[in-house]
Amino acid sequence: MTPRSPDFRHGTVYGVLLNDRATQARMASQFGEPPYKAPPQAPVLYIKPRNTQAGDGVAVPIPAEPGVVRVDATIGLVIGSTAWRVSPADALSHVSGYVIASDLTLPHDNYYRPAIRQRCRDLFCPMSAVFTAAAGFQVDDALLEVQIRNAAGEATHTWHRSFADLVRSAPQLLADVSEFMTLSPGDVLLLGPGEGSPNARAGDTVVITVNGLGQLSHSLTHEITEGARA
Repeated sequence: MTPRSPDFRHGTVYGVLLNDRATQARMASQFGEPPYKAPPQAPVLYIKPRNTQAGDGVAVPIPAEPGVVRVDATIGLVIGSTAWRVSPADALSHVSGYVIASDLTLPHDNYYRPAIRQRCRDLFCPMSAVFTAAAGFQVDDALLEVQIRNAAGEATHTWHRSFADLVRSAPQLLADVSEFMTLSPGDVLLLGPGEGSPNARAGDTVVITVNGLGQLSHSLTHEITEGARA
């Protein structure tokens, strides 16, 4: 696939939690507790605001505490035409392309409150250029690899995920979200984190590859402290 645009600024970027079967299985006992006493019935969405958006090659500052970020690497659907109450069969006709996203968050395991402080820090959503789908590419069959490299360029950890294990497939997710809200051209709908996403630290480089789609790379650096700003 060929990158169509170097512009990394999009409309609203939506993420979705608990869209991986292994994550839902791990949390099954928690879903049975009050107040909900059941797994979520609708997509659990959050927003990556404009201050989080960044492009390929960016250096992302992370705070000294906890000194680590979780790399929730995923694929994003770029909306090409207005999607409102679309059917799963028609959903992907509203998608004009795909991005590879490094949805960064400070590690946490709370799904009941918006994790604004953890997920919405500056530059915490590096995204690739938009890739136009080539014939035969099936997003639900895509395979993704995350490689964490240290300052010497050596791979210290490699992690893989498949998009065949989504609770809601890409077209089903787009259909379910558009059932209660309109997605506009330029919006991006991320398909959600995979179970066991890797952690990375300042000085590391994160390289995310999706077979048949492309690659995103960015580094992590220390956040400037208040004293250093002054």
